[in-house]
Amino acid sequence: MTSTAERTTATTTDTETEHVDVLIVGAGISGIGAAHHLREQFPGKSFVILDALDSRGGTWWTHRYPGVRSDSDLFTFGYKFKPWRGASIASSEEILSYLDEVIEEDQLGERIRYRHRVSSATWSSAEQRWTVDVAREDTAEPVRFTTGFLWMCQGYYDHDQPYQPRWEGLDRFGGVVVHPQQWPADLDTAGKRVVVIGSGATAATLIPALADTAAHVTMLQRSPTFFFARPRTHELAETLRALDVPDDWTHEILRRAYIAEGDMIARMSFESPDELRELLIESMRPQLPEGFDIDRHFNPSYRPWQQRLALLPDGDMFTAIREGRASVVTDTIETFTETGIRTSSDEELAADIVVTATGFDLSLFGGVAFTVDGEPVDFTSRVTWRGIMMSGVPNMAYVFGYFRASWTLRADLVSEFVCRLLAHMEKRGVTSVVPTLRPQDADMPLLPWAVPENFNSGYVMRSADRMFKRGDREPWTHLLEYAEERTALPALDLDEESLAYR
Repeated sequence: MTSTAERTTATTTDTETEHVDVLIVGAGISGIGAAHHLREQFPGKSFVILDALDSRGGTWWTHRYPGVRSDSDLFTFGYKFKPWRGASIASSEEILSYLDEVIEEDQLGERIRYRHRVSSATWSSAEQRWTVDVAREDTAEPVRFTTGFLWMCQGYYDHDQPYQPRWEGLDRFGGVVVHPQQWPADLDTAGKRVVVIGSGATAATLIPALADTAAHVTMLQRSPTFFFARPRTHELAETLRALDVPDDWTHEILRRAYIAEGDMIARMSFESPDELRELLIESMRPQLPEGFDIDRHFNPSYRPWQQRLALLPDGDMFTAIREGRASVVTDTIETFTETGIRTSSDEELAADIVVTATGFDLSLFGGVAFTVDGEPVDFTSRVTWRGIMMSGVPNMAYVFGYFRASWTLRADLVSEFVCRLLAHMEKRGVTSVVPTLRPQDADMPLLPWAVPENFNSGYVMRSADRMFKRGDREPWTHLLEYAEERTALPALDLDEESLAYR
């Protein structure tokens, strides 16, 4: 077992090469969590975390728009191994501080290399290792890593290029147009008329924050979204803390409470969607102005949880609407004008600033070019292995979270599984593992990676053609619920036929 990272210089290319037992790509929630588990379970293994950004946190580092916060409770979005001590719904600053504590406690700072953008990953069966080429964005110098195991924790969307449709007349608009993912630090919205295009989680975060100082904020949505108001701080957490209950107890109790509630809502979305729809609508009604047209603006055509429920801490967006600081228009855009937007129903929306909260695009494995034994990997023809590994790709795991539960719940499960797999490989005395289609899978249909009847948000549908496939049977499936996986993944037989060890 390698106890320290090894450095060599490849004289043929003048590129510095460093070898580690495990290479983690991404220093956000997933990557930092993976590093914690590695350090705890394999203190003798060497590892490095690479990240293209300037600092830790991923989404929480890149998103700088007003009010940016979690859309999940922090008792489940926080790690299983580290108690959360703040409010249930947290700001990006609070989340970054939490991650900083993990980095300091686990002494991960020395293991993270920022401004290191991975460009390619090449597997050699002869050498039983990955060669990973990296561009250092601070010096523009190429560097190279070799590793026995590659752990992709880079997140799931394109940090550099958000999704933004093109609208008629956009070039003649005289105001400012900004996407939340590229929010300028010097943008002053105080006293301005703001139109936010979109109605997802980002819009739900932005609108109440902007409404505090803007002249008025209008949410312009093409179609409605389900909104769900929750207390920013759970009453049970306040009670337990007042009783001086230890933080780790409080964390576990609240974590179980939120998981149980999430399981119930997810189950209702499939088993009794009409009942859940009525529950959501009736929970909104008393928080909105009298006469507000809920059916038009907040009653989507899709099934509850077929797209993400947008969380409103303390109903903050409803408060802004009720107080007249924000309003909702459900319509399509006919054209931009010099002074705003004209909708298809000929309504004029005056604007000084237009915020295009139109979402993002998925980025498969951060755009890294993969090669296995000289052959480029076309992931659109590969099949996922339980949403953790890919068919025909040795010694590579990835993290993709849940749609209906906190991302970190799955990141923790995947970390536990990968560590169990690494220990199993050591016990068997093997150096590689490859998810491999079995003889009975030879005629298995390759299905789109997502099922619209299950979840059909725009970023999922837009990205289907660039994603990997799934099968119609285990283990070639993914996108399950936490209620299914929290017992299934820990119980998996690591000697099953679909895993080929060498």
